[in-house]
Amino acid sequence: MVKRIAVIEEEKCFPDKCGNFLCIRYCPVNREGSECIYKGKGQADRPKAKIHTELCIGCMICPKKCPFGAIHIVNLPDALEQDPIHQYGENGFHLYGLPTPIFGKVVGILGRNGIGKSSAVKILAGLLQPNFGGSEELDTPAYRKKLLAYFKGNEAQIFFTKQLAGDIVVAYKPQAVDQLAQQFSGTVDDLLRAVDQQGKRSQVSADLDLIPFLETKLADLSGGELQRVAIAATVLKQANVYFFDEPTSYLDIKQRIKVAQFLKGLATPSTAVVVIEHDLVVLDYLADLVQIMYGDPGAYGIVSQLKAARAGMNAYLSGLLREENMQIRDHPIKFEVRAPENLKSREVLTDWHGIEKVQGKFTLEANEGEIRRRAVIGVLGENGIGKTTFVKILAGVEKSSGTLSKTVPVSYKPQYLSSISDKTVEEVLQHAINTYEAQLILPLEIRPLLLKKLSMLSGGELQRVAICHALSQKADLYLLDEPSAYLDVEQRLICARVIRNFMDERGASAIIVDHDLLFLDEISNQLMVFDGLPARHGAAHGPFAMEEGMNRFLSLLSITLRRDQESHRPRINKLGSQMDREQRSQNKWYYS
Repeated sequence: MVKRIAVIEEEKCFPDKCGNFLCIRYCPVNREGSECIYKGKGQADRPKAKIHTELCIGCMICPKKCPFGAIHIVNLPDALEQDPIHQYGENGFHLYGLPTPIFGKVVGILGRNGIGKSSAVKILAGLLQPNFGGSEELDTPAYRKKLLAYFKGNEAQIFFTKQLAGDIVVAYKPQAVDQLAQQFSGTVDDLLRAVDQQGKRSQVSADLDLIPFLETKLADLSGGELQRVAIAATVLKQANVYFFDEPTSYLDIKQRIKVAQFLKGLATPSTAVVVIEHDLVVLDYLADLVQIMYGDPGAYGIVSQLKAARAGMNAYLSGLLREENMQIRDHPIKFEVRAPENLKSREVLTDWHGIEKVQGKFTLEANEGEIRRRAVIGVLGENGIGKTTFVKILAGVEKSSGTLSKTVPVSYKPQYLSSISDKTVEEVLQHAINTYEAQLILPLEIRPLLLKKLSMLSGGELQRVAICHALSQKADLYLLDEPSAYLDVEQRLICARVIRNFMDERGASAIIVDHDLLFLDEISNQLMVFDGLPARHGAAHGPFAMEEGMNRFLSLLSITLRRDQESHRPRINKLGSQMDREQRSQNKWYYS
């Protein structure tokens, strides 16, 4: 018997705009007189489509007819015998299984946005009580009995047995670190003193570079500073299982490497660490083991078996989990090994000389450089070193001394995106919809978002809309500040290829500021490197050819990169390994 679920994403269901419940009119079961799909109530008592799953015959007509992609009819894998560990409402998201913390190891969780990663971690952390696919509220004895029975015979049963007995104490860092400033009004030091249960406040503050802003109020911190404070507040709690939901968001590459090293050091024989992360280079460097979450975003998620980090990531990229005999994607994700591009013969769009910008105590210098046509220039450097300021100067948003040889039409996507608008995505992207359906709308998965207001979008959805809007403008130079933020691994790689192909087709150029090394490696054919002292002085160098630019930057970080032999993705060499020593001796910090 086929195990089938029916899921409706309420925020995508617009009965008044599809012709008054189009799904009901086309459902063959409804047309024969039964009520498979019916008019129900969603949030705020608004009319929404609902489905009686037991009546659904799996004809797949309603998902195809729904113009907004709100309906998912899923025939689950045959090997999936259990009910969901958690289900969000009658036709809501289904979560199957949970990751497994392992003492002495860092377990990484890898998967798309909307696949249930945060929900799974919240259940493990005791912040969300699973309902096992039911709707009734279980009392404590019944809940404990059902929980242990659900995981009978595997590692999770041992984990929950110890947790319920009080032998496991968890600490959890949420994804949304901005809420920390809303919940606590004091200084960083006030917060750390309040949560320090281990007497390690001074050491952790030094390890995470918090000392310069210990006396600053949380409300005045940047996103990267808040992230590190949230990590510190988590690890200072007396716990033996630590959960970190996207700990590198807002951090620059140098900070990401440092945080990864710090989190690796937490895993001891008596301590387990679980991390959700979308930066593959960092996750590969950080995790000992990975568990892949796969399924249908917004509909259901399944947790894979534990896998060695390298093998698990390559399996995820290939789209085939051999141990589970499960194809999670109909195509592999491949990384191109591209020959160095010679841009010398291409037209110079613009160049600059003697740029200098003074902002309070900070000074930015960019002595000279040029942008040639069809160049995609990745920008690398620490936070607070002037990257965004430089891009704003090129965009004409900020003034500076120095000269630009030519003023060219520019399209600019800022680092911080505003969602305070009642406009719909369709209204904002009307030109892109009419002109760039194949190049932008389809690959960036914009169509399901068209009727949503900007204020309703998640961070990843808003990012894709902003990228689409920036690329749809008529320009010769596109300036994109941190376009990979909030995107999952697959979305980042799709975005990289969309931008690169768009520059080739338009004969335009792009400057990309980002902190994901894999993303910049995939998208760029040149690099700029910023160095200096954050918040005091920054200097822009380049653009350089990829190998020269990456060598300059990686030598500043004192890490070497190689390509994985199977997937060709970039990987950080273990410090002191044979490959690391060889590359350092040859001054080749970046793989050839």
